[in-house]
Amino acid sequence: MTHIMAIDQGTTSSRAIIFDERMKIVASAQEEFEQHYPASGWVEHDPSDLWSSTAATCRSVIEKAGIPEGDIAGIGITNQRETVVVWEKATGRAIHNAIVWQDRRTSEICQQMRDAGHEDQVIEKTGLLLDPYFSGTKLKWILDEVEGSRERARKGELLFGTVDTYLIWRMTGGRSHVTDATNACRTLLYDSFKGGWSTTICGMLDIPMEMLPEVCDSACEFGHTRPDLFGREIPILGVAGDQQAATIGQACFRPGMLKSTYGTGCFALLNTGETPVRSQNRLLTTVAYQFDGTPTYALEGSIFVAGAVVQWLRDGLKIIRSASETQGLAERADDGQDVVLVPAFVGLGAPYWNAECRGAIYGLTRNSGPEEFAKAALESVGYQTRDLLEAMAADWDDMGEPETLRVDGGMSASDWAMQFLSDIIGAKVDRPEVLETTALGAAWLAGMKAGLYPDQEGFAKGWELDRSFEPAMDEEVRTRKYDRWKRAVDATMRV
Repeated sequence: MTHIMAIDQGTTSSRAIIFDERMKIVASAQEEFEQHYPASGWVEHDPSDLWSSTAATCRSVIEKAGIPEGDIAGIGITNQRETVVVWEKATGRAIHNAIVWQDRRTSEICQQMRDAGHEDQVIEKTGLLLDPYFSGTKLKWILDEVEGSRERARKGELLFGTVDTYLIWRMTGGRSHVTDATNACRTLLYDSFKGGWSTTICGMLDIPMEMLPEVCDSACEFGHTRPDLFGREIPILGVAGDQQAATIGQACFRPGMLKSTYGTGCFALLNTGETPVRSQNRLLTTVAYQFDGTPTYALEGSIFVAGAVVQWLRDGLKIIRSASETQGLAERADDGQDVVLVPAFVGLGAPYWNAECRGAIYGLTRNSGPEEFAKAALESVGYQTRDLLEAMAADWDDMGEPETLRVDGGMSASDWAMQFLSDIIGAKVDRPEVLETTALGAAWLAGMKAGLYPDQEGFAKGWELDRSFEPAMDEEVRTRKYDRWKRAVDATMRV
């Protein structure tokens, strides 16, 4: 058996990728599914769409690869984090649509918990902030709204899971109700420091613990697929939430290593080793991965708008037709203008966590045009990344000055954006040969567990560089530009 199948179940689509014994991509398949917006700020998925699209892409990629099912040594799963599914144990039928990580309907629940003085306790046990982003208050909402569901859960009739748990349950025919530590630690229900579900927080939210899955290592025997699904039973051997899977795929195994993924938003993770670092700057303390019962921790910062700012240039301002045009525009921008764009279209993420402020542009002149807007848009991503790195450095004394930031995601393909990123953070930026780092991380977990792929050290040695970007900006210019950005953010939050 010389192949691994990675499942990448995302927010807008499900993908399956076959990797060979050298961790090279053999074939891939992707299927989008419908998004549901039942009210302002609400985002839902039909769980049957998550399952059917995953099963379909898996069958499709096996056919595309032209390999027998018996040649697949194992399956690795990476998934959209924090999304909540509740289903019947007897039938597998979901009792409500999945509530997606983006959903904000539980803001009032979070505020009630803050008013009751619970936020410090939640942070102390989970390393997370009290925010609708995480799963716990979403689960409480379902149990509150679906009549009789809480009592059914106490009787063991209902099961809860993030998307990985739901997929595994379906793939194994209901034999495995499990998750891994990287997903559990994002639910707001898991004590990330003691390593188990928190009876205190579950009691606080009135969540029956009978419905919670077993928490496993990231590389583990999670179960075997039903034989009728892919022609034979295939072991599921690796699971990690999408951002942790990208951290693994970037081989960020040593404390101090950093990765940043640039998609619609941006997620930066800093490996802090086996000792968790509790943030004083509103970053998240999260499990990066867990092997042999021992978690490795990370500090995580999230930016709400990264690649989305380029989509705004295209769909909102209509000054570009494709993302690739931004580089040429930025190169032609007038260096004499210092236009600053704060893309707080949905508020600001870490380290500000200000959901109420909105986007603003500063420094416009009569000569400001598409070139200056494109340049300011790309620069905003670099500035926000530096905000995260500064917060990380303030939280962790051992970090020091970052030597290298490893990047991935669609926006990392822009040479101009990555060069500015290197300039403004004053550190080297490395872009890997394989940009599918999330799927690669899931595949490596499964392949390593199966004995097909090397251990951490061997995998790290095989990490391949596409291009390095070295800082070339004068220190005085770097300081002046970043100070201007900080003043712009401050002004934006005051409006």
